[in-house]
Amino acid sequence: MSMNAAERMNLMRFVCSFVWTDLKVAQAERDLVMRIAGRLSLTEPEVAQVSAWLRTPPDVEDIDPTSIPRAHRQLFLQAAELAVKVDGRVVPVEAESLALFRELLSD
Repeated sequence: MSMNAAERMNLMRFVCSFVWTDLKVAQAERDLVMRIAGRLSLTEPEVAQVSAWLRTPPDVEDIDPTSIPRAHRQLFLQAAELAVKVDGRVVPVEAESLALFRELLSD
């Protein structure tokens, strides 16, 4: 699946928002985010932005599930699921956020 730069960064914004759901970012979550960034071949400035989102969560106003193209919804959902599960525990707020995200992406 091909994504342009804006779509790749939107994916990373969503992934970073999900690792912040429980208000702390574990090392396993950081590692996952950076692996995804590597697989997406992000540029150095894009990686710097992702690293900033790992220090401070992305602005909630920039997180809009309706902005995700239909063709990318499954990929975004899979990435969010990985982000929530990678640290080995899913707390209730993470499960609720993931369920809401899944619901918003289905239509």
